[in-house]
Amino acid sequence: MIRNICRSSCFPLDIALPPPLSNPVQTRSPSGRRRVYSADNSVNAVQQSFLDLFGLGSDRPQPAAEVAVPTSPPDVSDYIDEITETPPPPGNGRETLTSLAPTETQTDGHATHPTIIYERSLRARHYRLTLRRDGVAIATIPMRGSEREARAFVAKHTDWLERARARQRVRPRGASVWSVGAHVLWRGDLLEIRKAVEGERPKVCLGADVFRVARLDGDLRPTLEAHFQRLARIELPARTWELAAVTGMSIREVSVRNQRTRWGSCTTGGVISLNWRLIQTPDSVRDYIIYHELMHLKEMNHSARFWARVEEVCPAWRAAELWLKRNGSLLGL
Repeated sequence: MIRNICRSSCFPLDIALPPPLSNPVQTRSPSGRRRVYSADNSVNAVQQSFLDLFGLGSDRPQPAAEVAVPTSPPDVSDYIDEITETPPPPGNGRETLTSLAPTETQTDGHATHPTIIYERSLRARHYRLTLRRDGVAIATIPMRGSEREARAFVAKHTDWLERARARQRVRPRGASVWSVGAHVLWRGDLLEIRKAVEGERPKVCLGADVFRVARLDGDLRPTLEAHFQRLARIELPARTWELAAVTGMSIREVSVRNQRTRWGSCTTGGVISLNWRLIQTPDSVRDYIIYHELMHLKEMNHSARFWARVEEVCPAWRAAELWLKRNGSLLGL
């Protein structure tokens, strides 16, 4: 089956600064004080969050604690299982290919075989086999490559693909329904949703944070995720501007979006987009993604030079990326 696709490396970014908030909002104080997320103190909470983030209040925020660096780097980049191979130079009777147009993909799928999509890329310089979160494998063909060699590449790495699928099956999954007693990833910790005992209005706790909810029965996910997104739109842009100043990078906008397949992106014009779910990760992982996008302003690729720049500003990037690989499934990525 052949299907047309359109892929873009950038998405329209539409949020420069957090809008005025009329719904419950609060940021956690670095001192560990517990604050309730409520509509009646949302303005003060927003103001306090910026004071906390930039160190203008009584409690100056501390640098993000780094997770331990593993003894060896993860076997993948970009948060998904993937393996690459450089195509041989043209000639020697090699098929130079044109069986797939640049904007088409070809899918192999049978009842007993998982789906593999063969996809030609205008930008790729290597054959690449990628396993997506949904179990579909993508075989990328570079412009000077051939479909025949791509299939041989896939056949050569069948064992790797099976191991990657096995790793995927045992990765932890987040609770589908967020009810009292369920565990949710919040600020890097897997925390139990507990019923708060204080006050008359229903509230739940995640660690030291208290969130107001409409009711305690049923699925709390929509309400809690709404709180998370409001906080992300305050904290993530502020932290990005702060790290941009530290690294001497010039940015124009920071947007927080509901991305389903990536943690962040940037444009050559200095517009950075971040996934709101970064607020659920450890601070060091959040900072790594921000550094990652900032370094793309110097190198709009994933070359050795790019990773060297990342290493300069974020030496623990391997540990952060490994955390994302192991725990991204808890966040639905």
